[in-house]
Amino acid sequence: MTVRIQRLLVVGLGLIGGSLAKAARERGLCAEVIGSSRNPETLEKALANGVVDRVVTSLEDIAGELGKGDVVLIGVPTLTVPAIVNQLQAILSPEVTITDVASVKGSVVASVRDAYNEIPQQFVPGHPIAGSEKSGVEAANSSLFDDHRVILTPLPETGADHLQRVRDLWQGVGAVISEMPVPEHDEVLAATSHLPHMLAYTLVDALAHMRENREIFRYAAGGFRDFTRIAASDPVMWHDIVMANSDALLKVLDNFTDHVSSLKEAIKNKDSAHLLGVFTRAREARNHFAKMLENKAYLEPMTQTIDYRVAPAEAVTGDIRVPGDKSISHRSIMLGSLANGTTEVTGFLEGEDSLATLQAFRDMGVVIEGPDNGRVTIHGVGMQGLQAPVGPLYLGNSGTSMRLLAGLLAGQAFDVELTGDESLSKRPMERVAAPLRQMGAVIETAEGGRPPLLIKGGQTLKAIDYKLPMASAQVKSCVLLAGLYAQGMTRTTEPAPTRDHTERMLTGFGYPVERHGAVAELSGGGKMTATPIDVPSDISSATFFMVAAAIAPGSDITLTHVGVNPTRIGVINILQMMGADLELTNYREVGGEPVADIRVRYAPLHGIHIPEDQVPLAIDEFPALFIAAACAEGETVLSGAEELRVKESDRIQAMADGLEILGVRTVPTPDGIVITGGPIGGGEVDSLGDHRIAMSFAVASLRANGPILIRNCNNVATSFPGFVALANNAGLKIAEETR
Repeated sequence: MTVRIQRLLVVGLGLIGGSLAKAARERGLCAEVIGSSRNPETLEKALANGVVDRVVTSLEDIAGELGKGDVVLIGVPTLTVPAIVNQLQAILSPEVTITDVASVKGSVVASVRDAYNEIPQQFVPGHPIAGSEKSGVEAANSSLFDDHRVILTPLPETGADHLQRVRDLWQGVGAVISEMPVPEHDEVLAATSHLPHMLAYTLVDALAHMRENREIFRYAAGGFRDFTRIAASDPVMWHDIVMANSDALLKVLDNFTDHVSSLKEAIKNKDSAHLLGVFTRAREARNHFAKMLENKAYLEPMTQTIDYRVAPAEAVTGDIRVPGDKSISHRSIMLGSLANGTTEVTGFLEGEDSLATLQAFRDMGVVIEGPDNGRVTIHGVGMQGLQAPVGPLYLGNSGTSMRLLAGLLAGQAFDVELTGDESLSKRPMERVAAPLRQMGAVIETAEGGRPPLLIKGGQTLKAIDYKLPMASAQVKSCVLLAGLYAQGMTRTTEPAPTRDHTERMLTGFGYPVERHGAVAELSGGGKMTATPIDVPSDISSATFFMVAAAIAPGSDITLTHVGVNPTRIGVINILQMMGADLELTNYREVGGEPVADIRVRYAPLHGIHIPEDQVPLAIDEFPALFIAAACAEGETVLSGAEELRVKESDRIQAMADGLEILGVRTVPTPDGIVITGGPIGGGEVDSLGDHRIAMSFAVASLRANGPILIRNCNNVATSFPGFVALANNAGLKIAEETR
């Protein structure tokens, strides 16, 4: 490693300063580590414990020694920083980098500006999020910063070389670097660090003044010990922090005090709903926080990329149940939240898209318990009960969430912003924004009609008779859901049948919907009543195993409790047209949705011209059907499926590219593809982060003559959590690799 730092001067050898000095010295990050402290005993301990190479008792002792490539780190209590900055201003050249570790940045920046009459390029404010209830140089720990976050708050005046030098120092001691503006830092730390310390100090002080304090402390359990551990921190340091960050801390305390007052009133009034809401939201927020730290939350991108290495396999067998239907899971949360009463949901899909919808309604004040093994309890707030979220609603990669929520939120009294991840931010949203504007909604989109969506509240919506320009269940549902809040009869007419889960579930919740062929209509101003929802298994997820059994000799698989809504069975119809040995048994109706078990056994397939009236009924299943076509004798021709080009990826081109790599002849067209069946080889294909592309090529391994490496498979969790384990149990050979 190139030594970018020559000498490191640490002013203040407490826990943080001492630990940094010791880590830099032990890891060889600089040529010399120098310590400075007003306390001679501290300097003696620093030398004796190997924290520094040498010490100085006064900053003037080192005047003139430091120059380009040297760093001075200020590690003194916050209220002492101004005096140190004034001393440094008098003795340091502009080439020396200056940084600090104070947990309040606003006061430090002000001190520097006062001393220099400006912000010098050499100043890089910083704050390590690490510590211990122990203090002093004797507590110095060279591994204190390993995998801990350090927040740098560079200013517009901060020089690039100085910033890089500080970044190198912190990364060299094992820290993870983040950057944010100074005001944001102080607000965030007031809420996440300073307030908890104040509460811990106050709780212990209050209990210590109670008459029974000896018994209280004697019988205190682990939770009390864990929370109040931070009350053993350095009182002088925390006194200085509170004084320096008083404005931000007072704002947070005001908000917290309001919450405590509400909690007190709820306890006094035995307000069960309020208490359950607080406890449920808090538990889920805490769990979400834990997942964020592990990079598992839907709004936290994974730090590693997952690839699938799939070895050739022979057959799939057994009885399996795939996860719940994503479309129905979304709608159960949405409609259950707007219903009067408590809705119990079973079979809920615990994938990232469905969880994005669930979190959005929690953010709008709905109390939702779970999910717990597919069980969710929704305490509905009624048609007018949603509350304004405190910030944008982040919907991850879920186009369904954004398009349907746009309809529901167009008639609310509050403003709201809908955002998503990089992939969702490229998806077209003008197709829902346009009809909503016809209804009187005020909606702004980004360039090209793409997210984020800004929806202005307080609008009076009017009913429309909307003829969909393309077959889209999401657009139809969006308009109908907005119609719940519109004056008059809202009517949609679709050019071809699409899934009707919204109409069925609205009816199940007691909201009248009239359906006549291609027309669906409802009147605004009604209400919904809570009802149990049993989510059937997702036919889209079942499709991968249906195709797997259809193409692999010796296969015999039964998929149980699969939703076979007439608007979703295109994949069944198409496979049967191709000669698949597929039968439905145990047909029944659950919560208004038809359900059946699907048995598929291997039989030779032949190519077909896919009827265009089947395209809307199988739009999400075509990537897997392309694999079936690649294994069929002759040509399979698809047309009328231009919608596939604007999914999570351009699924026509992505599948064509991958199949060509595996030796299958394809001819993409603007609205479809021609696939000629034949041998499938091994190779490396890119799923482009599209979960359906990834799972489809995994299924292709059943007929491949070599291994297939599938890149960028992280998003499989979006729609099919547990896919790899379930597929391997059925007979596939998928190994996950990270990079």
